Amino acid sequence: MALGKDYEGQDCSLARALELVGERWTLLVVRDAFFGVRRYSDFLAHLDIPRAVLAERLQALTAAGVLDKRRYQHTPPRDEYVLTDIGRELWPALRALSDWGARHLSDAGPSRLYSHVACGTALGGSTHCPSCGGPVPAEDTEMRPGPGAGLPARDDAVSRALQKPHRLLQPLFADPS
Repeated sequence: MALGKDYEGQDCSLARALELVGERWTLLVVRDAFFGVRRYSDFLAHLDIPRAVLAERLQALTAAGVLDKRRYQHTPPRDEYVLTDIGRELWPALRALSDWGARHLSDAGPSRLYSHVACGTALGGSTHCPSCGGPVPAEDTEMRPGPGAGLPARDDAVSRALQKPHRLLQPLFADPS
């Protein structure tokens, strides 16, 4: 029996969330937006995603209010995509999925390690600081390569930039404006 293409008729918040973010490419686009990727060409190069799929995912995420599309250049027209407050709320879910994958599906360990910017404490698999005791929002989180980073080796600009410590939600590259 073929699966349906949507969750119409299901009275379930998880089903409604999956309708928007439950497809593989969508979560990877959101992940890269947390990492500081903002430009279409950078999403394209880092994800190896088909152009039509990327355009569709960016449009859907923008229409749902997860991403904000901002014009940074008028001639030729170029836009960047930035997570909104609604999009930033996905951080704990992305961290949980990433941590689960590192624990159960990666022999090399996590590809990214996270720490609290304010105190430098490693966050492990949590979005709460074990030292300070409070929640650590994405914008107060620094990531650095973990033991599983770079496997397999990639040579696009985003992958190279992610080999250095980087604060989440900060643009990976200089402000395009």
